Amino acid sequence: MATISLSDINKVYPNGFHAVHDLSLEIQEGEFMVLVGPSGCGKTTVLRMVAGLEDITAGELRIGDRIVNDVEPKDRDIAMVFQNYALYPHMTVADNIGFALKLRKQSKDEIRRKVEEAAEILGLTEWLDRKPKQLSGGQRQRVAMGRAIVREPAVFLMDEPLSNLDAKLRVKMRAEVRRIQERLGVATMYVTHDQIEAMTMGDRVAVLKDGRLLQCDIPQNLYDYPINQFVGAFIGSPAMNLYQAELFDGGRLLKIGSQTLELPEVLHLRKPALMSYSGKAITVGIRPESLNAASVSTPSGAVLFVQATLVEALGSELMVHFSFDGTVVKIENAQDEEQEILTGGGEGVARIDPSVSVKTGDRLRLGVDMEHLHFFDQRTGDGIY
Repeated sequence: MATISLSDINKVYPNGFHAVHDLSLEIQEGEFMVLVGPSGCGKTTVLRMVAGLEDITAGELRIGDRIVNDVEPKDRDIAMVFQNYALYPHMTVADNIGFALKLRKQSKDEIRRKVEEAAEILGLTEWLDRKPKQLSGGQRQRVAMGRAIVREPAVFLMDEPLSNLDAKLRVKMRAEVRRIQERLGVATMYVTHDQIEAMTMGDRVAVLKDGRLLQCDIPQNLYDYPINQFVGAFIGSPAMNLYQAELFDGGRLLKIGSQTLELPEVLHLRKPALMSYSGKAITVGIRPESLNAASVSTPSGAVLFVQATLVEALGSELMVHFSFDGTVVKIENAQDEEQEILTGGGEGVARIDPSVSVKTGDRLRLGVDMEHLHFFDQRTGDGIY
C-alpha cells in the first residue's frame, strides 16, 4: 500500500493549452479520493498523469516515498480500471483476470489461486469459464476490477468505470466498488463527472474546474460549506437555487426580488462576515430541500410566495418547479454544460413533502429553512462565512 502525493502539478500541451494549474493533493493509504467536475475540467488528465500516460509539465508526483514523474507506467505499481472495461473478447473471465500475471510469468498455480480469490471477492466464481460477451455490463465491470485486484497494486486508478451502466446498476455497483476498495485497503483515485456518485463513494471529494482544484473535503463539508458558488451549485441534486439579493438593516433582513426574509441570530453567529455585507448586493443560495410548504406556524419572515410551474411526483417527494420575481444567478458548467454566467427570471426548485396537494399554476407559500441559507460575494463568487 502507498500514498499518492501531487505537489504543484501542471500540464501544458504543445499548443499552449494549460490543462492543469498548480494542483496539490494527498491521497492517504486506504483512502478513496474522488475527482469530480464538469467535462474538460482536467480530472482525467490528472489521473492519466498519475498513471504515467501523460507527461507532467511541472510539479512533483510521488507514489509512496518514490518520485515517479519519469517512471514508466508499468513500473509505478498501479492498476487502472477504464470506462470501456478493455476486456479481451476471445479470453475467458479467468484468463482476462489473470492475464497480467501470465505476462509476469507467474506459475499456473499462483495465477489460479489469485484469480479464484479475486473472483470470490467479486462474486464471479461461477462465471470464470464464460467469455465477456456472455456477461452483463455489471459483470464485465467486475472482471475489469478483478484484473486490477490480482496485481495487488499499491494504488488503484479508476476512470469513470460505471458510466456505461444503466442507472439502476450504477447504484448497485457504486456500493460494490466501495465495499471492495475498503476490503483491500488500497489508496484509490476515482474520476467521475457525476456529483452524486462522488458524494456517495468518496472519503473525500476534490472539485475541479478549468484545471484548478477549487475545494477538497469530506462530502458533507462540501455540501454544508461550499467554498464558492460554483461548488455550491455543483454539489447537490437538484442544484442549489441561486438568486441576486441584498442585505440591509444591519444584515438582519434579506431582500430577494420584492420579498423580504428575516435572518435568525444563529445565522449571524455561524457566518459573522455577513454583517459587513449589510447594504450590499450578494448572492443567496437556497437548496431545494430547504424549501417546503409553509404551515400556519411558519414565521412570516421565512416565507417565499411563488407560483408552481411544474410538479414532478416521485413517490417519496414532490419536485415543485416555481417562479417568482427574484433574479436567478446561473453558474457556468454547474450541472449543465450549456449554461453561461447569466441572470434571468426567478425560477427555482423545491423538494416538497408528497402529502401536500399542489398542481401546476398553484400559488404557494414556501417555508424557508433560514438556518441553512448559503451566501456568496456577488463579485468574486466566494462563500461568506
